[in-house]
Amino acid sequence: MASSTSLRSVRPARVHRAWLMAAVAGAAIVTAGAFTTVPGLLVTPLHEEYAWERGQIALAASVNMVLFGLTAPFAAALMDRIGARRVVVGALLLVAAGALLTGVMTRPWQLVAYWGVLIGLGSGCLTMTFAAGVTARWFDRRRGLVTGALGSASHLGQLLFLPLLAWSVDRFGWRPPVVTLALVALAVTAAVFLLLRDHPADAGVKPYVAAEFVPRPAPAPGAAMRTLKVLARAARTGPFWLLAGMFALCGASTNGIMWSNWAPAAHDHGMRATAAASLLSLVGVFSALGALLAGWLTDRFDPRRLLTVCFAVRALTLLALPLVFASSVTAPMLLFVAVYGLVDVATVPPVIELARRVYGEDGPVVFGWTNAAHQLGAGASAFLGATARDVFGTYDVVWAALAAGCLVAALLAPAVRVRAHRPAVREPGGLP
Repeated sequence: MASSTSLRSVRPARVHRAWLMAAVAGAAIVTAGAFTTVPGLLVTPLHEEYAWERGQIALAASVNMVLFGLTAPFAAALMDRIGARRVVVGALLLVAAGALLTGVMTRPWQLVAYWGVLIGLGSGCLTMTFAAGVTARWFDRRRGLVTGALGSASHLGQLLFLPLLAWSVDRFGWRPPVVTLALVALAVTAAVFLLLRDHPADAGVKPYVAAEFVPRPAPAPGAAMRTLKVLARAARTGPFWLLAGMFALCGASTNGIMWSNWAPAAHDHGMRATAAASLLSLVGVFSALGALLAGWLTDRFDPRRLLTVCFAVRALTLLALPLVFASSVTAPMLLFVAVYGLVDVATVPPVIELARRVYGEDGPVVFGWTNAAHQLGAGASAFLGATARDVFGTYDVVWAALAAGCLVAALLAPAVRVRAHRPAVREPGGLP
């Protein structure tokens, strides 16, 4: 009887601790994702309340996007140095502070400082670079599935909060929703502090389905310098520029144009803001499904072929968009939302996997730099898309240009050589 009890006491938990870590990481990414769509909802209320120019308001969104991308690789290296939990807690506090300060601002520069800089820096730590690090440390298998799930988390934040935020802005003004998001960020900060662990060894477990226990590595010194050194090494290789180029085009054709220009484009066709926000939220639903599917497919097929298909399908949907836009929600419009949404974030898992295959342990940091390219493309698209609308009086030329860019990305994907670069292995104090 005692032996039976002893056997039951050492029986491993049915749910591995790694899944809890993925859930906590997902909650942080969802929270950061909720902030990404808010600038599009603030343009009209801020313009009406303060008579600020739309370009001044859009500048905060552009700064946010650029810092969002540039912060990611440094955040990944800093997590290697001091641990993911400390970085994530600090990032969420920055996001909450930026939102609370935005609620009491009175000048355009303050919007840029609070929403652009503080929230840009904070949310930049909670990107797919963070997700890639969590997946690499906690999972020995199912990495594609987990990165797909975490990749969808940002858009899940869009799904959960965007319609509610749009309704709240219309009913109560813009301040209450912003303060509510800040309180959500503080609540998630507490959960991260209590539950997130930096490495499986901290919890006394092996990575998911790993054969052996993995000791926690020593802190990596010189986080910022390592990030720059990884960039310098990767920049001398062809795969890096292919991945960065594809992801820049990806950012331009997804969040860059959609998060800041979707509502104005819908307005051009007579669609109400609440309907436009609901459609964008629905894109988030299908993005989540597409990211999960892409993660599953990445575990089973060549990631390069998956990228080619995703970019080609996205190009076709953007070409069709001017033909299906209408003043109300129609069946063709819903078809666009479904197809475009399925390939919206589906590029993330294969790019993370390619970065891992080509650059090994440097893969998460390299992906951080490709994500920076993604956000640079997004920032440029947000600004140039609005400028093109002013010049041509329509967004049609924007959709066509972005479709052409997606076709270029589809052609670049097969050129990535996964064995073109073998990262040098450095021993402490030794030579590569």
